[in-house]
Amino acid sequence: MARTVDPERHEARRLVIIDAALTVFAQRGYDGATTAAICKQARIGSGTFFHYFPTKLDVLLAILALGIQEVGEAGARYAGRPDALGVVLDIVRQGADDAADPRMPGFVRAVGGVMHLPEVAAKLDEDASVQQDLIRPWVERAQRAGEIRTDLTPGRITSWLYLLTDGFLGRVAVDEEFTVEGETETLVETARRFLAP
Repeated sequence: MARTVDPERHEARRLVIIDAALTVFAQRGYDGATTAAICKQARIGSGTFFHYFPTKLDVLLAILALGIQEVGEAGARYAGRPDALGVVLDIVRQGADDAADPRMPGFVRAVGGVMHLPEVAAKLDEDASVQQDLIRPWVERAQRAGEIRTDLTPGRITSWLYLLTDGFLGRVAVDEEFTVEGETETLVETARRFLAP
């Protein structure tokens, strides 16, 4: 008789492994991370790990996919809001807040070391698309409402806002003195000034 799988328990275990892998990648980089270290961090056996993820690359891709999913779900938080400019600035701020996890700088460096791999590059491209798809409609609404500049297309404004938030995350990853706490307000103000009509 086949064993019945509890979907909630299965997903909870998967998320524990993902969280442990994020910690290990952040501490050791991609090359230094081992499935044994991830198992130890997650307090699981190797059989459990391999039941969920065939390789450490698969768990890294799962971390990226989870981030993509969270960006997609963020759209529901903003639905129905009348203040398009406020939403745009909140999305920029959320990008900074996401970088506040102390593991994020190390994880970004770990991903940077394998971004040449086609699977990783594809996930990073998907992440960029999802983030830009989240912000573009709000940029369009803010332009129609006269809240932001109209001399650039919504696509160009969206690209520049993505560049600001992605560059912010990259800087946090390589410069210990450039902190989320110390620089978030400057990021948001830079976006506000860039958007000004």
